[in-house]
Amino acid sequence: MESALLKRLDAILPAAPARDADAAGTHELPRRAMLLRAVAALPELPGEQPQGPSDPPEHRAAAAPHDPSSVHSAAARALRALAQAGLLSECVADAAAASGESGRPAPLSLRAMCLVRAALSYRSPLYDLMFVMQGLGSYAVALCGSAEQRRSYLPAVLQGDAVAALALTEPEAGSDLAGIRTRARPDGAGGYVIDGEKTFISNAGLATHYVLYARTDDHPKKGLTAFLLPAATPGVRTEPLALLCDDHPIGRVILEGVRLPESARIGQPGQGMTLALGTLEVFRPSVGAAAVGMARRALDETLVRVQARVQFGQPLAAFQATQLAVAEMATECEAAALLVAHAAALHDTGGPAMPASAMAKLFATEAAQRIIDRALQLHGGSGLIRGSVIERLYRDVRALRIYEGTSEIQKLVIARSLLTAKG
Repeated sequence: MESALLKRLDAILPAAPARDADAAGTHELPRRAMLLRAVAALPELPGEQPQGPSDPPEHRAAAAPHDPSSVHSAAARALRALAQAGLLSECVADAAAASGESGRPAPLSLRAMCLVRAALSYRSPLYDLMFVMQGLGSYAVALCGSAEQRRSYLPAVLQGDAVAALALTEPEAGSDLAGIRTRARPDGAGGYVIDGEKTFISNAGLATHYVLYARTDDHPKKGLTAFLLPAATPGVRTEPLALLCDDHPIGRVILEGVRLPESARIGQPGQGMTLALGTLEVFRPSVGAAAVGMARRALDETLVRVQARVQFGQPLAAFQATQLAVAEMATECEAAALLVAHAAALHDTGGPAMPASAMAKLFATEAAQRIIDRALQLHGGSGLIRGSVIERLYRDVRALRIYEGTSEIQKLVIARSLLTAKG
C-alpha cells in the first residue's frame, strides 16, 4: 500500500523542469525519495480517507457532523507527526545551521518545500496547513530576528514545541497591507502597548506565538513593524471562525492593551512591510504546489471512479465526454506542476522571482479549482457526500485562490512585471 502511495506522490511534481535542469540539477534525488517516504509514512488523521480509492463514496460511512472542539486536537496531532518525521526542516530555518558572518540560517530550498506541500495536500490539507504555518509564522524571525529570538524560537518551531502563526490580515486590510490599523504605541519605558484586531488567522487559539504586524507610524508603507508575540501575553484573546473548510483552525485575534518589550520587535521599526512581502514572496509558489497536490488527488480519484461506475450499460470512461474531461484535467494538472517547479527552481538558483512566482500561484490555484469541480461533476451525487474525498477537496481548495495574494492581485503583479520590463 505504501509503495503504491509513494508512486502517486512521486508523480505530482517533477524533480525539475527540463529548462531548469542545468542550473538546478535534479533536486537531489535521494533526498527527494526520503521526503516522499516521510510523507507516505505519516499516520492517518481523523476523517482522512485511505490513500487510493477503494469503496465507492456512496458505500462509505458518512462523516460525522463537524465538532469544532476536535479541530485543535487534530491539528496538534498533525503537527506532532510532522515534527517527528523531520519534515518541518523544509519550511522552518534551522538556527543551529547558521551560515556566513551574519549568523543567519541558511536559505530554505523552495523546491523541497513545494515537493512536501504537494505531497501533504494530496494526503490531507490539514497536514499541509500545519506544515506551512510553521514556516509562515517563523520566517520573519529567521530573516531579521535578534540572535536571542532565533536561538529561543526557531528550534522550538522546528521541533513542533512552539506552534506558529502569522497575524497579518485585518477586517480592513487584506490585499492592501497599507490599510493595517493595529497600533503599537511606545509605552514610555522602551516597550510597546498594542491594540487592534486581526482576522482569518490560521492557528488562532492554537498558536503559542504570533508574528504580528502593527503600525508604529502613520506612513502607509514605512510605518509597519513586526513583533514576536507570545499567545499567553495578557490582553490577547482569540475567537474561532467557521469556514467552508471546517477542519481548519482559524479565527480572530483581539489585542487590548497588550504590552511587549522592545526585545519582542523583529528587525527595525518600519521594516514590517518589507518583512511581510518578503515572507509572502518566498512562500507564494508553495501555495501553487498545495493546489497541484489537491488537483492530482482529485484526478486520481476520478480515474478510478469513471472506470468503475457503470451507466447505460458501460463504464463512464467509455463515453467520449468523460474522456475529453479527464484529458483536460490531466493536462491542466501537468501544466500547473511544471509552472510551480519552474518558479521554485528559479528561486533556489537565484533567478528572478517575478513573474514566475505569481504565475505559478495564479495558474495552479485556478486550475485546481476547475479540476476539482470537474471531478465532482464526474462523481455525480456521490461527490457531494460530506466527508468524501472529493467533497472535502471541493471545500478545501477554494481558499487557495484568496490567501497569500488573491488571483486578481497575482494578475496585477504579473502585468506590472511585464510592463516594467518592456518599459
